[in-house]
Amino acid sequence: MTESIEIVETSVETPLCPHCEQAIRRVNARKVKSPFGVRFLYFCDHCRKVLGVSHRKGFWMG
Repeated sequence: MTESIEIVETSVETPLCPHCEQAIRRVNARKVKSPFGVRFLYFCDHCRKVLGVSHRKGFWMG
């Protein structure tokens, strides 16, 4: 049997950037044009390296 992973919301801990290891106090986002909807690149405020990519689905995508 697989153990569950608990998710705990906290305002006490501050995450670190996996690239520069600075405390992440602000995450920058940049919109990227795409034929498949709006995408965003999220990047570190200190070293500007990409932390992740996401997208918003349009009404036609559900």
